[in-house]
Amino acid sequence: MTHYVPAGLPTSIRHFIGGEFVDSVGGETFDVLDPVSNQTYATAAAGQQADIDLAVAAAKEAFDHGPWPRLLPRARARVLHRIADAVEAQDARLAELETFDTGLPITQALGQAQRAAENFRFFADLIVAQADDTYKVPGKQINYVNRKPVGVAGLITPWNTPFMLESWKLAPALASGCTVVLKPAEFTPLSASLWAEIFAAAGVPDGVFNLVNGIGEEAGDALVKHPDVPLISFTGETTTGQTIYRNCAANLKGMSMELGGKSPAVVFADADLDAAIDSTLFGVFSLNGERCTASSRILVERSIYDDFCARYAARAASIVVGDPHDPATEVGALVHPEHYAKVMSYVEIGKSEGRLLAGGGRPSGLPEGNYVSPTVFADVAPTARIFQEEIFGPVVAITPFETDADALALANGVKYGLAAYIWTTDLTRAHNFAQSVDAGMVWLNSHNVRDLRTPFGGVKASGLGHEGGYRSIDFYTDSQAVHITLAPVYTPRFGAH
Repeated sequence: MTHYVPAGLPTSIRHFIGGEFVDSVGGETFDVLDPVSNQTYATAAAGQQADIDLAVAAAKEAFDHGPWPRLLPRARARVLHRIADAVEAQDARLAELETFDTGLPITQALGQAQRAAENFRFFADLIVAQADDTYKVPGKQINYVNRKPVGVAGLITPWNTPFMLESWKLAPALASGCTVVLKPAEFTPLSASLWAEIFAAAGVPDGVFNLVNGIGEEAGDALVKHPDVPLISFTGETTTGQTIYRNCAANLKGMSMELGGKSPAVVFADADLDAAIDSTLFGVFSLNGERCTASSRILVERSIYDDFCARYAARAASIVVGDPHDPATEVGALVHPEHYAKVMSYVEIGKSEGRLLAGGGRPSGLPEGNYVSPTVFADVAPTARIFQEEIFGPVVAITPFETDADALALANGVKYGLAAYIWTTDLTRAHNFAQSVDAGMVWLNSHNVRDLRTPFGGVKASGLGHEGGYRSIDFYTDSQAVHITLAPVYTPRFGAH
């Protein structure tokens, strides 16, 4: 297979601090691989404490003395719309670079680039329309809420759909008037480096956006512990989230954390089976299975179980795996050799925990690169590791159930609680099951179709707090209650004897 390499790739990826591209203070770097060849294509500056200190100082100076937090919402919104314009204008190039860096299929990467633009448009509009509570006590008092941007926001983002997920944090943080330090995932720094020029051209003042590359244990840790960063928004793996939680405690930082998932898709016998198969295939195999909301456990009512398994496995075996840059590709290459090894280890574990119906190894004809065949295991016990643990790859476990109560127990029987997908035409069952399932988000008769106005987040080990819509604005602002007296106030006169 010909290895496609986009033109104009950088050979070095630098930090962006105070309006300038810079190397690490100590000159530290790390290698960046592309997932098709696993060859180094660039070196990236590896941020350390000194680099984070510089970035935070630039962000704090811009927040304390710069114009950005003091602009009227409409003025900030105009800048955000220009950012969206720029992203849309180069969406094909962004997708090409994202695909090269992550291994995501090009058609899916293009959708993520367009979604990134929409995130900026949404929060540009939302901040202009932002209203807050006013309470009147007739003849006595008026009380209102004044929103103030919190300060320097630390944003730590993952390597799956990195450009889009960075936009998900950058847009509301900037819309709210915060300044930011972004620490993108070390596996995928390429697309993050594009924000600097996009923002500068759109009119974002120097110091408002700062970018420090590096690994979590160095750059990420320094950002989380920095006393001048009052907020941390993190998307990533649950054990990393627990470490961040502990490290935020010393400075009582605000935290928003969207963590791992092992989301169930529950298919009842009365479901539209064709639609359920389409949706559950897409739900676990799109984005190479590297998605936190993947429907990686499929629970199927016993009376349709055999039919579902046979049809599902046949479709999974026909999924096109190949060059991420080929528009025909449905599953590309996993992001990095380390992650590939992890996913393949779960495939081997699954062979002793379930009945292998499709996949189970490397696709034929692809001897190099991080390729995994879409893998389907049936008859998986709820105690199995592939049922309980997040794999984050194109691997699915299918388990039968007998009754609604069985289905609910299976759905809730893991430590995670991010998403759930319910397939039934019984409206009463749909609502009751949706409200009983341990999940921050539920889709009825659909895969993951997001409405940006709604809260995004999970329960249990899947997260802390919610973002999306006004909840994002809540996170990046402090709500200050202001009370105005309209009449004399009775005050006990202490000491006036």
